[in-house]
Amino acid sequence: MLAMTSLFFLFGAVTNFNDVLMPYLKDVCQLTDLQSSLVQFAFFGAYFLMSLPAGYVLRKLGYQRGIVLGLLVMAAGALLFVPAANSRTFGMFLLGLSVLGAGITLLQVAANPYVSILGPASRAASRVSVVGVANNFGGTLSPLLGGILLFGGSVALKAKLAAMPAAQRLAEEATLVKGPYIGLAVFLAVLAGTFALLKLPELETFADEEADVLPAAAGRRSALAYPHLVLGVVAIFLYVGVEVGLGSFLIRYGEAQGISQLSGFTQALVRGLNVAVNFIAVLLGQAPAPIDTTAGFTKAVGAVLVASYWFGSLVGRVVGIPLLSRWDARKLLVAVCAAGVGLVLASIATQGEAALWLIVLCGLMNSIMWPVIFPLAIKGLGPLTKQGSSYLIMAIVGGAVVPLLMGWVATHGGGLRVAFVLPALCYAYLLYYALRGYRVR
Repeated sequence: MLAMTSLFFLFGAVTNFNDVLMPYLKDVCQLTDLQSSLVQFAFFGAYFLMSLPAGYVLRKLGYQRGIVLGLLVMAAGALLFVPAANSRTFGMFLLGLSVLGAGITLLQVAANPYVSILGPASRAASRVSVVGVANNFGGTLSPLLGGILLFGGSVALKAKLAAMPAAQRLAEEATLVKGPYIGLAVFLAVLAGTFALLKLPELETFADEEADVLPAAAGRRSALAYPHLVLGVVAIFLYVGVEVGLGSFLIRYGEAQGISQLSGFTQALVRGLNVAVNFIAVLLGQAPAPIDTTAGFTKAVGAVLVASYWFGSLVGRVVGIPLLSRWDARKLLVAVCAAGVGLVLASIATQGEAALWLIVLCGLMNSIMWPVIFPLAIKGLGPLTKQGSSYLIMAIVGGAVVPLLMGWVATHGGGLRVAFVLPALCYAYLLYYALRGYRVR
């Protein structure tokens, strides 16, 4: 569990950094909303392309060697950001993101079922919540640090950049991304070496259900023969899509609100988090970068709200660990899905900061969805668990498709407010899965 927890911290940190990388590349590479959404498409598209091959690799290599290979592939993807930044080529950035996504796909296909079956089925949601806390902690830190590294900068650096011609300024800003990804590549290589030395037990199914499941699975050669898995694949697709879509467009959604004056609460939050993150940045050798809270909504302020969105998911995971052990996990899923529909629709009908904070609260609602949906979807699969897990991880491609659809609607169909109808529809399907779709047939 300790080893798996480190992987889930990594998943969150790498994935959520894209929420800051997306508006950063939009400026550096001079992109439209639709083009910038290709950041998430390239990263999450790898889940669709690599999930079934990852399942094959795991069957051949086992969990442990599959994890080591995934970490090394991720390191290679991180290093591609160096030539991408040097040439300021958007296509090269997308290639690096795709390779990163391919590596993390292999890790996800291995880690999620492994944690789920690392004990009795009755406590699977709680175990997934435990590692989910690490996932959300990494996902909360990375947008904050990304905001400092990519949008912050010292006063001297900002003045220097502002004085440059546009082309030179963009080229200089493009190099800011190299440091974080070189550091990531080194960390991944060290982590791969660590996992190569560990001894992880091989597991196939839940410890307390093998006797019941294997007869039920007899005669079924594919996990897709189980309707609850198929509907679960759709649920994971839409859950990841809505979670990534809301986080990815939160900064742009804030800019579209035209907020010229932040509330006292938001200013205090931004200043407080900025002090904490600057302390971490100084430890990493970066210059302190204060965020101006008097200029209304800026990208740096938006990065704080993105971090708050993911922090809400972290809080929900922490609170969810005891709740999922004592209460019916599915009924809790019904409640948060219904709340998600209401929050997004209320945000669409609201203006200003209130609209943003309603979306931030969706992070809290998202917190227990993965820990509940994933075990429900693989329950009863027995020896088909690895195959079923591959299909579920493939469904993470929703993180590529839903933001892309939101970007298309925002660019061609009436703006971001109309685009946010799509997340409301995603939550509506998740509510259906929690009510009926989960049933094992």
